[in-house]
Amino acid sequence: MTTVTNLSRRDFLTGVTLAGAALTLGCQVESADSRVTAAGGAALAPNAFLTIHPDGRILITVNKTEMGQGVRTGLPMLVAEELDVDWSAVTVETASFDPSRYGFQGTGGSGSLRGAWEPLRRTGATARTMLVEVAARRWNVAAADCRTEAGYVLHPSDPAKKLSYGELVADAAALPAPDPKTVKLKDPKDFKLIGRRVARYDNPDIVTGKAVYGMDVRQPDMRFATMVHAPVFGGKPKQVDDQAAKAIPGVEQVFVTDRGVAVVATNTWAAFEGAKKLRVTWDDGPHAELSSASIRALFAEKAKASGDIARNDGDAESALAQAAKRLEAIYEVPFLHHATLEPQNCTARVTAESCEVWAPTQFPNFVLDEARRITGLDAARIKIHVTLLGGGFGRRIEADYAADAVEVAKRLNGRPVQVTWTREEDMQHGWYRPASLHVVKGGLSEQGQPVAILHRLVAPSIRGQRQPDGGKGVDPGAMAGISSMQYDVPNFRAEYVRANTGVPIGFWRAVFDSQNAFVQESWIDELAHAAQADPVAFRLKLLGKSPRLKQVLDVAAKAAGWGKPLPKGQARGVAAHFSFGAFCAQVAEVSIEDDLPRIHRVVCAMDVGTVVNPSQVEAQIEGSIVFALSAALYGAITVEKGRVVQSNFNDYPLLRLGEMPKVEVHLIQSGEAPSGAGEPALPPTAPAVCNALFALTGKRIRKLPIELDV
Repeated sequence: MTTVTNLSRRDFLTGVTLAGAALTLGCQVESADSRVTAAGGAALAPNAFLTIHPDGRILITVNKTEMGQGVRTGLPMLVAEELDVDWSAVTVETASFDPSRYGFQGTGGSGSLRGAWEPLRRTGATARTMLVEVAARRWNVAAADCRTEAGYVLHPSDPAKKLSYGELVADAAALPAPDPKTVKLKDPKDFKLIGRRVARYDNPDIVTGKAVYGMDVRQPDMRFATMVHAPVFGGKPKQVDDQAAKAIPGVEQVFVTDRGVAVVATNTWAAFEGAKKLRVTWDDGPHAELSSASIRALFAEKAKASGDIARNDGDAESALAQAAKRLEAIYEVPFLHHATLEPQNCTARVTAESCEVWAPTQFPNFVLDEARRITGLDAARIKIHVTLLGGGFGRRIEADYAADAVEVAKRLNGRPVQVTWTREEDMQHGWYRPASLHVVKGGLSEQGQPVAILHRLVAPSIRGQRQPDGGKGVDPGAMAGISSMQYDVPNFRAEYVRANTGVPIGFWRAVFDSQNAFVQESWIDELAHAAQADPVAFRLKLLGKSPRLKQVLDVAAKAAGWGKPLPKGQARGVAAHFSFGAFCAQVAEVSIEDDLPRIHRVVCAMDVGTVVNPSQVEAQIEGSIVFALSAALYGAITVEKGRVVQSNFNDYPLLRLGEMPKVEVHLIQSGEAPSGAGEPALPPTAPAVCNALFALTGKRIRKLPIELDV
């Protein structure tokens, strides 16, 4: 099932119910203490469901947004494994947005599978336990002696006797459900599905164009619109001349909303053409003189003073003063845009009594908040449909584009409208990954051992922007990857200096780990070079207290042939990082062609705990490396006169097919619970490439995107 039209299941019952002679189980995914309840038992607020039909069909509902990470395959695999059914019998559907039933439905932070790992397995195991109990009673044998296989309960002594799950569901639904904590989960050695390469459930619909993304939504009598927002952050329209816009065939209305100027038409193209003809006089607001240069100057000034301490091991300042060799450097990273291939869009219909929204969103609860604010309706009168996403990367956590749709729909008297931003509006009105400036200091002993590191980060706070009470002290999110540094350095201090800028900022893939790892791993490389040590050996000696990171580093180095000769004009660089519960190391091989970096090969070793579907994990690693290389080589959002300079992929390019290096992935077999997989492979890529360029040229890259002449 690939559409979101299943969201009408409003009468879906909590817990186990006999509905249409099917056994339905609910569980609370976010909590390890979640309980699966039977009919008549205490109802929970379930956010994932399993339904076994009498004909043997298995329906698994997923409450997370699918944006390319394969969540509609990985999560159902957990249930199907413990239930012990054939994957071919499983049907998957996307949950409606209903926090009263599904709890928190936000998707991000590489957290979907790791959060569902045990609760969803217990859902499947609980159902299997109940089905076995019914079969055992019919045969008058002990349930513990029965076993299951491919959707059947097998008799303990008579191979000819077996009962399908479908034959058992009616009686099973009448049983009280056992405490999910008491059900026995499979021993990993007995896994049949987990660990197997399984093709994505929704691949056929995606490749045949049947999959429904936000821009595919169509409703009867629908209109199409676009928005023109103030070019300067915080600006507002003062005067609008819409005569030329309304002369475009198909344009029906032009009006000012709280967020800009809307052009409504009979089709998107007409709306875009009408928007080009608008003549708007803007009130630029307080940020009219904001620029990248002024922001950089702000950061540099703030970097002169100590920040709030996020981690303080030993006495870094004293150790630095006494070190045999001292180093200091400044690193800088720019604002970055998400640049999703599907521009921001949303469809909405608003009447006096109700509001319905179709949104490609990672956080439907934020869409609901906006719909409530704009319409004044109670949540019960608002329905949110979550479509597939043509790229998320954190951009679609925000709900500004949905607010546009609801605001425009409110003016159309019940007629549905799809609001689509042009690529230029999308590029210039994002929630950008924060820029930052880093002061790093390091000290080495006479023997070349690092005795102290001080890392001072100057950056705006995403949390502070979103939460009024988050405006003081250390922003833990901003210090991701710094506070959790894995290297065993006796004196280490991490400082945070808040420097808000007026540029809207948001969560970008791997968020602050994406930039902090660049600085940290480049700096470790600088220390290794100063110590005249091999970069891999230098790191391995410092990872005695982080055996999993040490292992992936060792695996990546060996797989890459570290130390072995490369073709003339090529060099290797290495980086390792811990984030989102995963351990990742990469070795990049680079050369310079036509004065530009050329990345030939990236070898990645990763420990994500138990690998549920190797194909999905590998795909996420490859996607992370593409994303990271695009940013390292090209990514920079710059600001002049309070507005974003970049406008489209011509001046904000992505990595092209011909630039893609060979990527080799080595997954560590681990008995640990799964960690995140969608983001942890991104942070090590840029430093691995930059360290390789240093090995090749002797020039240290301390500012992104990479410029070889610096």
